[in-house]
Amino acid sequence: MTSIQSPAPVSPRPATDLQAVLFDMDGTLVDTEGMWGDTEAEVTEALGGTWTDHDHRSNVGRAAGAVAGYIIDLTGTTVGPDRVVAMMYEAMRRRVEQGAQLRPGAAELVADVAAAGIPAGLVTSTHRGLAETVLEQIGAAYFDVVVAGDEVAHNKPHPEPYLKAARLLGVDPTRCVAVEDSPTGVASAQAAGCVTVAVPHKVPLEPAPGRTVIPSLEGVDAAWLRGLVEQPRG
Repeated sequence: MTSIQSPAPVSPRPATDLQAVLFDMDGTLVDTEGMWGDTEAEVTEALGGTWTDHDHRSNVGRAAGAVAGYIIDLTGTTVGPDRVVAMMYEAMRRRVEQGAQLRPGAAELVADVAAAGIPAGLVTSTHRGLAETVLEQIGAAYFDVVVAGDEVAHNKPHPEPYLKAARLLGVDPTRCVAVEDSPTGVASAQAAGCVTVAVPHKVPLEPAPGRTVIPSLEGVDAAWLRGLVEQPRG
């Protein structure tokens, strides 16, 4: 994994400038979507079912509880949703502890945002315990706030996770850039009013008002993100 240097101190941003960058985690900063697919397949098989690539694509970006409900419906198991979620996190933790790779350009972008003094938040559907395990590999010091999936009443695609991150940072969500990889995450960020950068990983995404679609984070820096916020919206 690419190492990241210590971030520069955060300084206040003007009201008209880019006030914060809010990053999704799985599939955006860290290449864990394949791990989640393997985890979902493992749990589904243990419950007597078969997990396909279509099933995985249908659940990219969804919270664990929603995926657990999907698995229960798929398998017809009598195992309760809380236990299915626990099975998923146990299996996923084993995989993450063996090492998760950063997505191309992620290390450089996170470091550049920090060096520019722009506050950063991590907004993930993953529960706090597993998110912290992944953060150890990304660099937890780069994020001023973390909003995890078990810390909101309504997960993505609801806007609550991004609105909560902006509130914790004391910033205007419409002056934030959200970086996402899935339709579910993009819907959440856009519903919160964030300028949204979509970096499709497993599921295609098309450009739309308020959304910029790029193939990779390679070459993306804080200045480019700032320019997105400064552009007139239409």
